[in-house]
Amino acid sequence: MNIFNAFRAPSRSDADWFSVGLVSSFPDLGSDDDNLLQPRRTCNTDDANLEPVPGCKVFQVPPGNSSQSTEVPLSADGLDLVESPESEIGADLKDQVLVFQHKGKFHAIDHKCPHSSFPLSQGTPFDIEDFGIVLSAGLTCPKHGWSFDLFSGMADRGSYKLKVWEVQLRDLKPAPTDAATKAEQEVWVRRKQRMG
Repeated sequence: MNIFNAFRAPSRSDADWFSVGLVSSFPDLGSDDDNLLQPRRTCNTDDANLEPVPGCKVFQVPPGNSSQSTEVPLSADGLDLVESPESEIGADLKDQVLVFQHKGKFHAIDHKCPHSSFPLSQGTPFDIEDFGIVLSAGLTCPKHGWSFDLFSGMADRGSYKLKVWEVQLRDLKPAPTDAATKAEQEVWVRRKQRMG
């Protein structure tokens, strides 16, 4: 043990950041009252030639090594794995993270609803408001209609809590020399660290 690191906890292997793509590869979801998958959207552009994409991305993240994460392909109605019996769906979702952009803010949460083990990629994002003032953002699971706060993970009923992941936006290097050109950024995600 190093005397300078006596009060520092050792780094956890599952605390590694991993890239989930460029900011421009995520459509910015507004108040369109649709779920994350439907309708498919174009990403932050007016180019009609671009192929529409789902409003979210899902990654399989091994618990011991997040650098081995892989993107899970999404079909129009959910995961490609959905043809398996419902009892197996929850197991397939266990180590998956759902990443999306809602009104300019990136969110990363567990893909599995903590109440019903349903894929939250079929959920609908919304603003949590009080008398027209936006207080937070939430996501509704379509299976039973439960909602979860995207910042705290708390459910609107019961004591269920959705796991929220940390998100960072990092500039790509080199930055553009033209002042009018905005630097492209990359979205990085990791499991939220426990304090203490």
